[in-house]
Amino acid sequence: MDTTMFEQLPTSIFNWFMAKGLVILAILVGMYVGFLILQRLIKRLQSYIEGNFPDQARIQRVQTLTNVFGDCVWVLIAGIGIMTILSQLGINLAPFLVAAGVGGIAIGFGAQSLVKDVISGFFILLEDQIRVGDVVTIAEVSGLVEDVGLRTMMLRDGSGNVHIVPNGTITTVTNMTKDFSRYVFHIGVGYREDVDHVMQVLKDIASALQQDPQFAADIVEPLEMLGVDEFAESAVVIKCYITTKPRRQWGIGREMNRRIKKTFDAHGIEMPFPHRTLYWGDKQQPQDNRKAVLEPILS
Repeated sequence: MDTTMFEQLPTSIFNWFMAKGLVILAILVGMYVGFLILQRLIKRLQSYIEGNFPDQARIQRVQTLTNVFGDCVWVLIAGIGIMTILSQLGINLAPFLVAAGVGGIAIGFGAQSLVKDVISGFFILLEDQIRVGDVVTIAEVSGLVEDVGLRTMMLRDGSGNVHIVPNGTITTVTNMTKDFSRYVFHIGVGYREDVDHVMQVLKDIASALQQDPQFAADIVEPLEMLGVDEFAESAVVIKCYITTKPRRQWGIGREMNRRIKKTFDAHGIEMPFPHRTLYWGDKQQPQDNRKAVLEPILS
């Protein structure tokens, strides 16, 4: 056996380590340091957001986004580091890149729905379209948002049912509680009523409601009177709305409706139900169909 090879082996290992090993070691150390720096930056950013923004939904959104960003950067660092190490070892990367490209295409076709959900969820979080606690209508489903994730969104409707909606299916979002909310009233009164008087009564009701300590904190702006909106079949429709804090519009609206009914009854303002007027020939006087129906019964 040739002993010269064994004698030269330590020298060859030393030369390889000095030429290649130190570079590989430096790459591994650089990857580790980069990971630590990235982790610390993410924690600092999240701590800053938690300390300056008390909104829990916003904190959750920032945490999700920073975690996703950190994972992407870490994968990028690891990928570059591994490819550099392989090139230092003299491994031809071309076959691996081709195989990775073909495999990526196959995985992309198989998981395109998943990728679409994740990308859509990322932009929903980034643009702050929906927050936890909002009441929304998405994908023909309405409910309270209980969780916003990268892949799915969880809604709970008024019956307590939970709906899991993939983010990739969301094309239109109707957010009923973003920044503020409104309750729109369509008040129908009889044609014989003085609409100016009715509108003033509505303003007085809303003003009293806004001064009530039980409801005042939830009302952002006074009643906005839009005026006569429609001449319906049996009523003149007056339209107005009240602006409230998010998710408070339904409680304010129900209380306002209760007071409208009681006040209209006290003032004798007619809130008509649908009815029809029948004509028996051109020269006949118009006759209310209620009388026409009741007369045969009463007789």
